[in-house]
Amino acid sequence: MSAPRYERFRSLRASFGVTHTDEGTWICPSQEAYETGVQHYDADEYLQAVARLEESLSEALSALEECRGLCEGPRDDEDEEEEMQPGLYEAIAAHYIQVLKCRQQCVLEIATKPGRISATEDFIPSHLDLLQFAYSQVGNQTLAAECAASYLLFYPTDEPMLEKMKQYRTELGGDAAVTARQSIQHYVQRSLMEKKLIYYAVEHLGETFHDPDLWTPDELIPENLREKHRENQEKQKQETLDVEEREKRGALPFEGIAVTMDSQQMNGTQRVVFDRVLTESECKDLLRLTKAAGEAGDGYRARRSPHTPHERFEGLTVLKAVQLAQNGDVEWRDAKLLLQASEKSRRIIESYFTPGKKLHFSFTHLVCRRAVDGKQEGRMDLSHPVHADNCLLDPEGQECWKEPPAYVYRDYSGILYLNDDFQGGGLFFTEMDTVTVTAEVRPKCGRLVAFSSGKENPHGVWAVRRGRRCAIALWYTHSPEHAEQERVKADELMEQRAMEQDQPDGDKHQGTDGSSRSSSEPRAPSRAAKPADQRQKPGLDRKQQPKSPGCPTWRSHP
Repeated sequence: MSAPRYERFRSLRASFGVTHTDEGTWICPSQEAYETGVQHYDADEYLQAVARLEESLSEALSALEECRGLCEGPRDDEDEEEEMQPGLYEAIAAHYIQVLKCRQQCVLEIATKPGRISATEDFIPSHLDLLQFAYSQVGNQTLAAECAASYLLFYPTDEPMLEKMKQYRTELGGDAAVTARQSIQHYVQRSLMEKKLIYYAVEHLGETFHDPDLWTPDELIPENLREKHRENQEKQKQETLDVEEREKRGALPFEGIAVTMDSQQMNGTQRVVFDRVLTESECKDLLRLTKAAGEAGDGYRARRSPHTPHERFEGLTVLKAVQLAQNGDVEWRDAKLLLQASEKSRRIIESYFTPGKKLHFSFTHLVCRRAVDGKQEGRMDLSHPVHADNCLLDPEGQECWKEPPAYVYRDYSGILYLNDDFQGGGLFFTEMDTVTVTAEVRPKCGRLVAFSSGKENPHGVWAVRRGRRCAIALWYTHSPEHAEQERVKADELMEQRAMEQDQPDGDKHQGTDGSSRSSSEPRAPSRAAKPADQRQKPGLDRKQQPKSPGCPTWRSHP
């Protein structure tokens, strides 16, 4: 047992007052077997995946028993208030409840990797989910059905798994007996019995309990405790995501850039704000370029915003900027700066969120929103309604459908602000309900806000009530086939311009170092088909039309 794991379990046991001295006999399961099994699974190497995942599951169940045994023993009541002096029956009940709570926490202990402070979510059920699919791929439908039946003990209403069970029964024949594994039946039944006793103590004896499992059925939890249970589950999920995000975070590729807010400070996940990405001089040069957007932009020039009648919308793509430079309508150095600034942003976001995994531009748009004079009084709408960038947000169903017409291939989004001399226009994030605001970002020159493009980050823009708000909107994808083709062409034109000169354009801007070159990929369709998901989780198969989101109102968020 590694020292960090050993110390964490000592701390866990101490928190329940257990004073056994033979804890050295407890041995952790092999996390290496689980991780290797998942790697084989992701690589479609299903025979190897089955072997390692079965090994990991066996070790996990064995380690659980050893951990549970260590929860027995006398309590150390040094922190107990002396005046309480419980009677015999009260003392017995209190001790028994502490033992049960300790046993329930064992699943977190065996699911926590060395060096980590949070456990792998749904550790035991996830083995069964992966195994049922892996067994089906190697042609062993009997064991696939057994694993599916075992998984349904945890999530009995999981529609995708219920469909799988129907399929397995058909393939095996109607008379074939399909039952869950005995070891899993015992694990679930015992756990539910213990939870029932613990929740009784919480409701009637004033005990506290942080349920480690996401699968605990609502009907088991006393009605007056269910809301608190859901809050604890969400907090546990968020803590896990925060740890995972910090672990994979890379070093920034440029000096002088500051991380002003991270996910924790923004009450969410996969969110960050950087400052000093651009200098004041660079912002002024790019704002000069935005004037061309209003005069000869990409079709949005000075038109009413597609989102509100109270604003005008002006936009300029990277290719249009370079073409305007070719025609002499804008400075070449300003068009080049647009390419450089957006590439610098891409490298920052890639290094922070996905170090070692290439991010390609999906779309780049220099865009301004201008308040229409005389049309702001009594205004109740937004500059941009709450939405997610790669799925169709359904606030009533608490879902986000990853299907066309959503840009399902987008993975990360960014906004690089150029000014702050306007009123309103701030970015805000919400819960899935689209009305509970969790974080706000005030634009200013050189500020870059970046976030993952999925349902975890619904966002919108407050109304621009006066002035003109300008920024570079950025979307990125891991898929080369969806790389921005206009950018490829813009890079080619810029290189052609450089070759036509005796020397490359020397009017360089300090602080925006970084090549604007983008790899050339084949043209991609503007809409992508819904991606196949081999491991669908509860609720992802539903087909339902999204509802139109309302206007958010501020409510406090923890």
